[in-house]
Amino acid sequence: MRKIIFQNAISLDGYYEAPNREIDWHNVDAEFNDFAVSFLNTIDTLLFGRLTYQLMADYWPTTDGLKDDPVVAERMNSLSKIVFSKTMKKADWNNTRVFSGNIPDEINKLKQQPGKDIAIFGSSDLAVSFIPFGLIDEFRILVNPVILGNGKPLFKGLKERLKLKLLKTKTFNSGNVLLYYKPVKN
Repeated sequence: MRKIIFQNAISLDGYYEAPNREIDWHNVDAEFNDFAVSFLNTIDTLLFGRLTYQLMADYWPTTDGLKDDPVVAERMNSLSKIVFSKTMKKADWNNTRVFSGNIPDEINKLKQQPGKDIAIFGSSDLAVSFIPFGLIDEFRILVNPVILGNGKPLFKGLKERLKLKLLKTKTFNSGNVLLYYKPVKN
């Protein structure tokens, strides 16, 4: 069965967005880009909430996205994408479909289909909506060596405690630390 992996970057004080939704503090370099390409090669589907989808769709298929990082852009543009939204009716980014129905049913069907793993990038609100249903199989949290002091907490809106087990860590030369967790089933 396919896994759903939630991967997101946070500041040392736990924010994934600065106060005005900025992500310019992300600590990205060649080593991280190599890691990102390697990870993108292990998945075949991306899941997004509407806001993250719009940010990604406004960048990766553009001339800037293709010029800044052609390898990542090629993968992002070619992967299958699902955007979960109650307000969007259609999506223009290549290989994207919009879904507004029963999330647990859709995800459980998707996990049963043959293929590679599935990833959620950004889309913290979407991930929070998946957690009560046990739909996320692995959490990958990239801690950046920066303190923002304010912003949006990664798991804002989560109502219940979720116990996690650390699987492994990866330290980058930039000071980023990637933490791999899986949920502990009660």
